[in-house]
Amino acid sequence: MPYNSKAFGIVIGRLRTRKGLTQERMSGLAGIARSHLVELENGKKTVKLNTLWNIAYALDLKPSELIRLVEKETEGGD
Repeated sequence: MPYNSKAFGIVIGRLRTRKGLTQERMSGLAGIARSHLVELENGKKTVKLNTLWNIAYALDLKPSELIRLVEKETEGGD
């Protein structure tokens, strides 16, 4: 299955909200600009591997767990 930037954005936005993190706090934890996080959450940017790694750890997940959640979202699951 191909990478789905929209599914990635949905997943990280959902997880960020569930953890009670603002975009500002999450971007700080992940070491990226808030504007970049917004573009990722909106599915307008493709995530680079190092950024995916940082986002996963900012969400207290392993990168493989985050990828699994994105795969599930891509397949239509929740």
